[in-house]
Amino acid sequence: MMPSSATVGSAPGTDSPAEPRVEPAPAIELRGVSKAYGTAGTALLALDRVDLAVAPGEFVCLVGASGCGKSTLLNLVAGLDRPNAGRVSSLGRSALMFQEAALFPWLTVAANVELALRFRGVGRADRRRRGAELLDLVTLGEFATKRPHELSGGMRQRVALARALAQDAEVLLMDEPFGALDAMTRDLLHDELEALWAHAGKTVLFVTHNVREAVRLGDRVVLLSSRPGRVAAEFDIALARPRRIDTAPVAELAATITDRLREEVRRHARDDHA
Repeated sequence: MMPSSATVGSAPGTDSPAEPRVEPAPAIELRGVSKAYGTAGTALLALDRVDLAVAPGEFVCLVGASGCGKSTLLNLVAGLDRPNAGRVSSLGRSALMFQEAALFPWLTVAANVELALRFRGVGRADRRRRGAELLDLVTLGEFATKRPHELSGGMRQRVALARALAQDAEVLLMDEPFGALDAMTRDLLHDELEALWAHAGKTVLFVTHNVREAVRLGDRVVLLSSRPGRVAAEFDIALARPRRIDTAPVAELAATITDRLREEVRRHARDDHA
């Protein structure tokens, strides 16, 4: 959660107070955001008056029951959709990474990454140099000439991550990027993503159904209520990094968040039958 503003006291040996500390503007901000699908009278309300602020460099995970509007919120931040009410703002450009790698099968691994650089207007020589650097960063340098079908699922997601980083966006939006992977591969990618995030200083908004994954990765976990999605609770994750998904502190905090999630699901069911 963004820290509240504070006033620094007088400097030693002076009578005049120091200037108030100015907090940076949020990297992502939603104010009173609502989104509905369909026509009047039959519209389905996906998000209802959502307020959320993400600080620059913060890693925030969104969790909630299926259909609560997590992906809708991500699409609004990415600019792929517009809210019916409220305001969405994002500092700088954003890159969106999906559960499926969505690589071009006819292109090599290197060409898939370089394509993002080409769209940014980067020259050929610089594209090849930067593309090679990014593949090395995700430990795939030796696979540059392979095609996507020659890679495992985890490797394809690494290519997708390199391609997202190639866009040089300040904000990285991730929609369950590891949801289809086996547990061991997912754990390895958690480690790599955390290292890349710490190195690059990106702001990350990460959608997941896996509460332990959210606690493992996030500075903060935001719980959305069942449809329509509202911010039901926020949990600051004070556990030291690096974390392991199978440790007791992660499991205990994940259990607390899961209990709250179950309360939201039960409340939604009671409201539907009222």
